[in-house]
Amino acid sequence: METLNAFGDIGNIVQLAVAPVFLLTGIAAFLGVLSNRLGRITDRARVLERRRANISGDRYTLIEKELASLWRRINMINKAIRLCTSSALLVCLVVVMLFLGGLSPFDLSILVAVFFIAAMVALIVGL
Repeated sequence: METLNAFGDIGNIVQLAVAPVFLLTGIAAFLGVLSNRLGRITDRARVLERRRANISGDRYTLIEKELASLWRRINMINKAIRLCTSSALLVCLVVVMLFLGGLSPFDLSILVAVFFIAAMVALIVGL
């Protein structure tokens, strides 16, 4: 009878862990969008850097301004990727803590809440 209860407890824990797993799927999709944008910006920067070698005057200045803008965008996307990846890691830790809390005598509910809030903050800032 104790085994049945343990399986019931594990079933409840799995149910609790399903929502964070869907969140991970959303974060992964967003990371895909960010990496695609980063690739496009990098490609544009490479084209401009090749053109810059053969141009002078006003056109050179315009290319320099656009390159500076592209580098700012690259830096922002890299920060967003780091924050979203951190958010995904924190969500994974929440799932692990849900299982540890359900299978051990320790109360990890405060820690789960703190990590989940940190994951949401990282995701929001990354957006």
